[in-house]
Amino acid sequence: MNQKEKIEHSIITKYRKKIWRPFMKAVRDFELIQEHDKIAVCISGGKDSMLLAKCLEELQKHGNVSFDLVYLVMDPGYQSVNRKQIEKNLEILGIPATIFESNIFHVAEKSSETRNDNPCYLCARMRRGALYSKARELGCNKIALGHHFNDVIETVLLNLIWNGQFSSMMPKLHSTNFEGMELIRPLYYVKEQDIIYWANYHQLKFIDCACSVTKKGIGKRALIKQFVQELLELYPKADINLLNATKNVNLNTLLGWEDESKHSFLDHYDEKK
Repeated sequence: MNQKEKIEHSIITKYRKKIWRPFMKAVRDFELIQEHDKIAVCISGGKDSMLLAKCLEELQKHGNVSFDLVYLVMDPGYQSVNRKQIEKNLEILGIPATIFESNIFHVAEKSSETRNDNPCYLCARMRRGALYSKARELGCNKIALGHHFNDVIETVLLNLIWNGQFSSMMPKLHSTNFEGMELIRPLYYVKEQDIIYWANYHQLKFIDCACSVTKKGIGKRALIKQFVQELLELYPKADINLLNATKNVNLNTLLGWEDESKHSFLDHYDEKK
């Protein structure tokens, strides 16, 4: 087997338990893919989205559901060295991606300087909008992002600590700005460390965020990653229970909650006497 074939084969053999099974479990649990879907796999250039592309490709080849894939790489202003690394990895992995350019890094950096906006939040929104737009232009009804298990639990903790809100990262979402479009996250159950093991095993080198703004200091998500590692040293199942907590919310023990409007436990307190 050549390098590309070895990489593909490892996903369903060596990493079957840690990558393939959690990937398939998320696809089934959350009904992420339906017959005749046309999915834009959004590749940032990092390890997560590259692995996502190969997992979806494997499912397309051998799964029971017929669906189409297109591969999108948006260049938001990468330095040439990062752009070349992405192109090299696309070639190694045999991913026929469409690359298109934008100036999102520049806009996010300028906004953070002039208005003190959160550059990561702004960048993520702008990138998602650009990807939705390009995907719809290509006739897709879904975009697939490479967020994994650790992204989910870190988001829960970020929202608790910095926003004072219990909310999570959903495995799929209907777009509010692009009618008929949906976002899916098939790596929802795959742990980041197992993606790192996969990449290192094949000696693959991927880019990180590559954003000049976030590299100026330690971001909140990096601090949360450290915090999660400390929690795991105290209790090995802490990360699993953080995810499980999002499935087992007891509204009777909360002071308040939100759906279309805000609710307080006092609203129906006396009805339960």
